[in-house]
Amino acid sequence: MTTTGAPHATRPPTADEFDPGIPGFEASGGDWDEIAREAVGEERIVVNMGPQHPSTHGVLRLMLEIDGETVTEARCGIGYLHTGIEKNMEFRTWTQGTTFCTRMDYLAPLFQETAYCLATERLLGVTDDVPERASIIRVLMMELNRVASHLVCLGTGGNEMGATTVMTIGFTAREEILRLFEAVTGLRMNHAYVRPGGVAQDVPEGFEDQVRAALPKVRHYLGQLGDLMLANPIFKARLTDVGVLNLAGCMALGVTGPVLRSTGLPYDVRKAFPYSGYETYDFDVPTSTDADCYSRVVLRLEECYQSLRIVEQALTRLEATSGAPVMVADKKIAWPAQLAIGADGQGNSLDHIRQIMGTSMEALIHHFKLVTEGFRVPAGQAWQTVEHPRGELGVHAVSDGGTKPYRAHFRDPSFNNLQAVSVMCEGGQVADVVVAVASLDPVLGGVDR
Repeated sequence: MTTTGAPHATRPPTADEFDPGIPGFEASGGDWDEIAREAVGEERIVVNMGPQHPSTHGVLRLMLEIDGETVTEARCGIGYLHTGIEKNMEFRTWTQGTTFCTRMDYLAPLFQETAYCLATERLLGVTDDVPERASIIRVLMMELNRVASHLVCLGTGGNEMGATTVMTIGFTAREEILRLFEAVTGLRMNHAYVRPGGVAQDVPEGFEDQVRAALPKVRHYLGQLGDLMLANPIFKARLTDVGVLNLAGCMALGVTGPVLRSTGLPYDVRKAFPYSGYETYDFDVPTSTDADCYSRVVLRLEECYQSLRIVEQALTRLEATSGAPVMVADKKIAWPAQLAIGADGQGNSLDHIRQIMGTSMEALIHHFKLVTEGFRVPAGQAWQTVEHPRGELGVHAVSDGGTKPYRAHFRDPSFNNLQAVSVMCEGGQVADVVVAVASLDPVLGGVDR
């Protein structure tokens, strides 16, 4: 955190003092330049918190005008992580797009993958053709991912307030879930597992038992987190009546997710606009009316338990559909999904390769063209939303009839939710800024995309 006092001189600043174009000012032009100019001749202090600050969640920059310990003005600077994901997707096939969008919100990669693939399937007209088992696997993986994401939010939020044990327990619980992801996709994060038409491959043998063995451990850690946080007088004092954002504020700013539900509105995309069969699962949407940081902690914990309810139902359905396909039957769309491991533990087994290459020369050529060139998607556009851990995630996919997206735009909840920082922080203390930002749970990878 760096602090700069307002200059007392009445003369206007020279170009050399505030010119963002000279060396040393590359990252401090624009909004910072404007604030500094306005501060000339006034008795106020501008505090620059972040982007290199542990409580700004990576690369968020907060420009705070303070009077003593009171924040009188707060502004966000979000342009410190440039991925170019949306533009890069225009130069890759529709299937390759999943390897890009999965990296946007790196704590909840499966939600971007699923939303993007659902939008692609709408354009292809195969929404109803996606196998039931593939949808079950998507739901199972997303709900496990929701728990893992909330655990990072709760753990890092506790650590930012000095409760390191909260973080160690949260990350230990998350580790149980990441092991499950690694068993299915081979990766702990950035999976590119969900594909247009289904999923990359079926879950491994015995995966249901592996999940059932992990669930009691995750519940145990969630119980520990609840005991450490919810009844802790210091924790409650830091969060209660802090970062208040009422329903009118959420609606005006487009804020969704746990922050919106903490105002009493039970809006959840899984209930309002069901996808992947969510309408057939039994779960509740927890709400509160306190609209403060403490209520958001309670809601995220409760959402973890609700997600585990969905996971248990998905496991039962997964066992009932054992052996069913996980990719659409249309071979003009379906990438290989029934993969097998060779004797060396890598790649496809020789039997699987023989099956592909021995079917026919035409089949081999088609397989080659499908993977290298991709499938064509009819011209049109589709809008698809899912309930992301941070709120409503939307995907606007546009096709010009080719093998690559003409445009893929993501409505990331972190981007919209960060608009609320000024409303939540102004009038509070500097220490409350850390709490308010943590309650939003922003991930900057989804903001600059």
